[in-house]
Amino acid sequence: MSSNLGLMAGLICAVAVFMFFSRVQRAGPVAGPANRVLPREMHANGVRNRTLGYRLERVSRIFARQMPVERRQALQAKLNQAGNPWELTPAGFEAVRWATAALVALLGLVAGLVVFGPMSALLVGALAGVVAYFLPALGLDRLVKRRRDEIDRSLPDAVDLLTLAVEAGLTLDAGMADITARFHNALGDEFAKVLREVRLGRPRLPALEDMGRRCGVPELHNLVQAITQSEQMGIGIVKSLRIQSDELRRRRRSQLQERAARASLQMVFPMVGCIFPTIWIILLGPALMTVIASFIR
Repeated sequence: MSSNLGLMAGLICAVAVFMFFSRVQRAGPVAGPANRVLPREMHANGVRNRTLGYRLERVSRIFARQMPVERRQALQAKLNQAGNPWELTPAGFEAVRWATAALVALLGLVAGLVVFGPMSALLVGALAGVVAYFLPALGLDRLVKRRRDEIDRSLPDAVDLLTLAVEAGLTLDAGMADITARFHNALGDEFAKVLREVRLGRPRLPALEDMGRRCGVPELHNLVQAITQSEQMGIGIVKSLRIQSDELRRRRRSQLQERAARASLQMVFPMVGCIFPTIWIILLGPALMTVIASFIR
């Protein structure tokens, strides 16, 4: 009975995968005058159509057509805040979620058949698939939080360095290049991206504003707004940078003081749960043993 059920489940999974990729093959763009393939390109396209990367690209196109615009924009913003890991698009990330869920569900089904039997195998596979579907989203949220914290920690030092560079007579681009050379983290990567866009011909202020929106860090957004206002109103950028540097230092100092004030309250629970019971055992243990021995006699 168990082997028959396992064989049936395997056949169902195989048919589902075959139908899915058959749908992917049929979902290609319709050839027209704008995308007509030349004869010398037919062989190269035929080889490319058989690769796994091309299949995944076609799967992503299917998810791109099915995702709502609002959800796609929100997911793209979150991918940008995470540093755009593996150059994933929103549709590609959704394809990864479904592929992970399908793979883990299949493994859970097999493990359920081996360990629990045929009746519980479907439940184990379904639960494993649901959990695996949400794991990439949780991992993405963790990447976003870690990258924001990294930018937030490095920003005061970077602004100090930028202020010193501009005060020494360097241009703003040279100051940002100095930050890129000294900070090998997420903040340095963001400034490096701004410099690449500027070298490719994009205006500096839109590139900086895009960086402020892309990172999702309020302090960095305020810094970009201060630089933009200084450039537009003709105010000295050194003064704006110095004000932002002092404000970031003051905010960091207040955050550290707040954490130090919360530390005493957070230490109460480990003390009550771990230290005090040990002290009570040491102090009251001998007396309690004496009392128990007297009652036994």
